[in-house]
Amino acid sequence: MNRFAHCGLLTLCLLASGIDQALAHSADEHAGHTMDAKSASAENAQVKFADVALVDQDGKAVRLEKDLVTNKIVVMSFIYTSCTTVCPVVSSIMGKVQKQLGARVGSEVQLVSISIDPQRDDPKRLNDYARAFQNGPGWSWLTGSTQSVNETLKGLGSFSGDFKSHAPLILVGDGNSSHWTRYYGFTDPSVLIREVEKLSGQRNTHARHTAIAMEQQP
Repeated sequence: MNRFAHCGLLTLCLLASGIDQALAHSADEHAGHTMDAKSASAENAQVKFADVALVDQDGKAVRLEKDLVTNKIVVMSFIYTSCTTVCPVVSSIMGKVQKQLGARVGSEVQLVSISIDPQRDDPKRLNDYARAFQNGPGWSWLTGSTQSVNETLKGLGSFSGDFKSHAPLILVGDGNSSHWTRYYGFTDPSVLIREVEKLSGQRNTHARHTAIAMEQQP
């Protein structure tokens, strides 16, 4: 074998080895993602908001329920910034929801993304990550102490114990009611928007009924 052929074969072997290592890393880093993301499904959910301090991408201290959920229709995802497969897709779905809802995000609707890797995802890292997906106000990216984040995730039914194996999940609900839905897998943004519209319609109906009832009072 001449010198050039030997070098070419060595290069191919190194490339193959690198590809195998990358695939092995991906399989380990995101074990559980592939199976969970194949098909989207939805279920009614009961949620409880832990009264703990979190921090957003701007370094501002927030309480999830008090500062972001109450009086809002909420679309909420769970991500971590070093995830290179499922999480960017989930964040892209959220970005499409924001784009289609337009100015309603930040007024009637609040988007929330919670890091499930708070040990690495500090506000600066979240802020840098958010720039690839966020377009406008009304989208808060949250992290905090491991204890605070874990308590938050447990109350929302999204704690897995191993953030690398978490299922793709988006929550949609009305902060003024107990109506929440969990969407598993890669959910079409139009499905999430229809749920937002349904919740908005229910709010409007309730407001009309309340107004009529008050008018009929002696």
